[in-house]
Amino acid sequence: MPAGPLQFEPLAEDALLLRFGDRIEPMLNDRVHAAVAALQKLPSLECVPAYASVLLRFEPAAWQGSDGTGAHQWLEQAARAALEGGLSAIVPGRLHEIPACYGGPHGPDLPALAQHLGLAAAEIIARHTAADYRVAMLGFAPGFPYLLGLDPTLAMPRRRDPRTRVPAGSVAIGGAQTGIYPADLPGGWQLIARTPLRLFDVDASAPSLLAAGDRVRFRAIGAEEFADLDAAGRR
Repeated sequence: MPAGPLQFEPLAEDALLLRFGDRIEPMLNDRVHAAVAALQKLPSLECVPAYASVLLRFEPAAWQGSDGTGAHQWLEQAARAALEGGLSAIVPGRLHEIPACYGGPHGPDLPALAQHLGLAAAEIIARHTAADYRVAMLGFAPGFPYLLGLDPTLAMPRRRDPRTRVPAGSVAIGGAQTGIYPADLPGGWQLIARTPLRLFDVDASAPSLLAAGDRVRFRAIGAEEFADLDAAGRR
């Protein structure tokens, strides 16, 4: 995997930011996930990936250098050593098939998206379900996946008037990104579909259905299948 300068930035007494760049692009996100795979082997360290950076949360006492070196400096040295040999190709994460009912009450912004793009709704659905997505990171709300891989022709600006409530499971487009709302939340992304799957369950052993690095494919379903899956409460 191509190398590049590593930038470390102290954020708090127990936090250090490893930055690879400042853009949303697959190559940078590849480096993020490869770095997480290498760094999570270090003790007393939590790695939180984002699009082009990794937040390193640590126990200050555990990372205090024996020679008096501060925790930030000591951790940076250890991280650089762990990444010194370069970043290996990332191992593909779990593949999730996400059933989604497009348009109608589950995707109220699909007609506006079709008009904006000059495409038929069926073509938008075909392009959205044809893509392979990667969970670049989780953020905004617990379990909210930011997905890389949206067909560039489907990009559309966010709404000028954000909704005060977006239903849980809503599949949306915001700019050049797509994502899924894990709970009833306010939001300004364009709603094109909805999944009956539950993306976040605080009582589950693994609360978030998706994890950073996982892969996602959408499968178009009808309203009847949506109702059946929703009633079954499947995850």
